[in-house]
Amino acid sequence: MSVTRRNFIKQISALAATTGALSSLPFGAGAFPAKKQFFEISLAEWSLHKALFAKKITNLDFPGIAKKEFGINVVEYVNQFFKDKANDTGYLNELLKRCKDNGVKNHLIMVDGEGGLADLDDAKRMKTVENHYKWVDAAKYLGCSTIRVNSYGEGSAENVQKAAIDGLGKLGEYGEKAGINIIVENHGGYSSNGMWLAGVMKGVNMKNVGALPDFGNFCIKRANGKCEEEYDRYKGVAELMPFAKGASAKTYDFDAQGNCIETDYLKMMKIVKDSGFTGYVGIEYEGSDLGEEEGIKKTKALLEKVRKSL
Repeated sequence: MSVTRRNFIKQISALAATTGALSSLPFGAGAFPAKKQFFEISLAEWSLHKALFAKKITNLDFPGIAKKEFGINVVEYVNQFFKDKANDTGYLNELLKRCKDNGVKNHLIMVDGEGGLADLDDAKRMKTVENHYKWVDAAKYLGCSTIRVNSYGEGSAENVQKAAIDGLGKLGEYGEKAGINIIVENHGGYSSNGMWLAGVMKGVNMKNVGALPDFGNFCIKRANGKCEEEYDRYKGVAELMPFAKGASAKTYDFDAQGNCIETDYLKMMKIVKDSGFTGYVGIEYEGSDLGEEEGIKKTKALLEKVRKSL
C-alpha cells in the first residue's frame, strides 16, 4: 500500500469517527451552535396600561402575565403603576418573588411625573434630579440595569438642551455609583427631534447615559390631539442608535399581513441592526382597534418575522 493511499484511509477513518460522534449530539450542539439573535424581545408595561388603569390587573401581576400570556421573560416597568412603592422593600420583595416564580428578568423602569430634567430653573432641575434617586435605587434593588427618563423643559432649543445636559449629567453621576443606566426617550417636544437629542447625548458624554429610540414618538408639536409637526422617524432612529441602550417597538395598527401600518419594521429594524446594536427591543403596543393582548401578540409576531428575515 502506498503512503498516499495509507494516509487517505486514515483520513477517511478519522472523518467517519468524527461524523459518528457528532450524530450522537443533540441538534444545535457541538459543531452546530445556535445562532445568537441580534436583539431580544422584552415587554413594556405600558402595552397593558388600559387594563392597569382599569384595575383589571396590577403591577404585581405583570411579570406573570408577560411570561404566561406572551412567552416573554424580560420586562420593562412603568413607575406610574407602583408610584408610591419605590422605597417599599416589602412590595419590591413580593415583585421579585413573582419574577423568580415565573423566570422573568427585570430590565428597566420607565419614570414619568418626577419633574423636568431640562427645567431652566437650576433649583427645580436639581429637585427633579433628586426625585429620580429613589427610582435608581428601586431599579438596583429589582435587578434592573436601566431607568428611562424624560428631558423636558420650556425655553429655546439651545437653552433647554444645555439644561438637559446638566440634569442628565447629574443624574448620570448618581446612576453610575449604583451601576444603573440613565436613558432618554424621544417623548415629545424637543426630545422628538433626533438631532437635538443626539446633541444632548454628545454633551453628556457618559457611558451610562444613553437613548431609548421609540419608533413612534417623533411628534415635535401637537395641538388638539393631533400632531402638527413630525420628525422623520427613520432619520431620528438612525441619529439615536449610536447612543441606544434599548429600543421601543411602538405599534398602533396592522394590515391583513400583520405588518405595522405606520412604521416599516423591516426598514426600521435594519437601521437598528446596521448600528451594531445588540440588546432588548421592548414591545409597546398603544393602538385602540385591537385589544391589548392581541396587539402585543401581533407586535411580537412582527418582530420575530423581521428578526428572522434580517
